[in-house]
Amino acid sequence: MTADHPSVPAGDPTGEAPEQYESILLDEPTTADLRAKVTEAWREFARALADRLRALPAGAHVELTLDPTASGTGDAVYSISVDVAAAGGLSARAVGNATLPQGYRLDRAAVADMVALGWSPPGVVEGSGEQFGLNCDASESTRLAAVLSRTLRDVYGAPHPAFLVYLMHDAEGEPLPAEPLGTAREFGPDRDVESDLDEALAAAAAAQVDENDVLALEERVRTVVSTLMKSSSDQLQVDSDGDINIRAGSAMVFVRVRDNPPLVDVFSPVLTEVEPTERLYVKLSELTNRMPIGRLYCADDTVWASIPVFGRNFQATHLMLAVQVMTGLADELDDRLHGEFGGKRFFGEGDKPSRAEGEHRTGMYL
Repeated sequence: MTADHPSVPAGDPTGEAPEQYESILLDEPTTADLRAKVTEAWREFARALADRLRALPAGAHVELTLDPTASGTGDAVYSISVDVAAAGGLSARAVGNATLPQGYRLDRAAVADMVALGWSPPGVVEGSGEQFGLNCDASESTRLAAVLSRTLRDVYGAPHPAFLVYLMHDAEGEPLPAEPLGTAREFGPDRDVESDLDEALAAAAAAQVDENDVLALEERVRTVVSTLMKSSSDQLQVDSDGDINIRAGSAMVFVRVRDNPPLVDVFSPVLTEVEPTERLYVKLSELTNRMPIGRLYCADDTVWASIPVFGRNFQATHLMLAVQVMTGLADELDDRLHGEFGGKRFFGEGDKPSRAEGEHRTGMYL
């Protein structure tokens, strides 16, 4: 699996860049295997969930919810809960139509899919009430984790585990600390973004004193990104290509470290399967000219956004700025450009063809 992206479109002049930089800027013909990345993310989520379910104490409660803010489901809350009985059994409940608003209720095919996955209709399992029910033994945690993952993905429509939030607590209501569930996010109070950024900048600056000067560039990057994301470096989501994955709404941002020359590439496949047209190239050129840093281009039927950060004399604040700009930019532009030119967004399973000529959407970011 590869997530390489061409750093410049074919035939695009690069000026007077030194020769050793040209190969890394021009010799990457492949694009990201997005479907494989998403599939692997779900596998990681299911594996982590199975491990957690297997180790939960009696009385523990788990809540898995499709984030309505990120997924655009409004007042519809698609949620699954699991409770651990005193004897070690697992009791799962999944939201049914009784608590879903009009327009978001499960149709007959979706209800049939729920039953096919192993759920009993609402009211059939004792205590399930208006929810779908499924009881099993703790030894079946792997199977249950697979059922829960497929329910969230295939029935409730979660495009990626990063759209999920979860909480786990014991019988007394105290949080149960443990490893994260893949790219899903543990539920917590809203953060003060400005305060977090100040802390991140201070921590990153402190990490660049004497000892850190001899650390590998990759380790420095992991330290900066994890500090910015308010997590430990070993909790970062890193795929098989070594790319750090950061969800940004309907877009995905990757952070890649290159050795020769030392470079940190912050990039996003904004749209895939898009038809290259003169109008698209003109639009990307116009938007690039208005960007404070980075650029947009089309290569191999994919619209890319990229912000490079030099690895020599590495500055943590430069990478933080690049990540902040890219996460905001990608999430805004994939919607805007999809509305005008069609194609597929990273988390856009229901994407439709482009708008009619002349129907332009006003962008908020640029």
